[in-house]
Amino acid sequence: MHELGIMTGVMDAVTTSAQQAGATRVLKVSLSVGEMTEAIEDALMFAFEALSEGTLCEDAELQITMVKPKSRCLECGAEYEHDRFHMLCPECGSFATELIAGRELQIDSIEVDIPDDDEENED
Repeated sequence: MHELGIMTGVMDAVTTSAQQAGATRVLKVSLSVGEMTEAIEDALMFAFEALSEGTLCEDAELQITMVKPKSRCLECGAEYEHDRFHMLCPECGSFATELIAGRELQIDSIEVDIPDDDEENED
């Protein structure tokens, strides 16, 4: 289950960024994950829930956008979406294609709770 490894890296990056921003907790994490990574959305969700217990990310919402594979034909220049197995150019039938989307694995945004300076001074 490589989703656990993927999510461990995501959690490390999110936690580090949140701490550097002075956040008390993470509210939401948005990811883009390409279908060509072969990561399973439900497994990523499960890994996030398991890894977030007792961290700044506990009870945070995880939003995952799965990105469909998209290729460009190196023969005719056509760009087209396809599934993981059928990359043949639909315009000219060429095998000479270049994957231009679908391998993404990126953190799009992180929403955090940062206390106001006034709230800190009241304590």
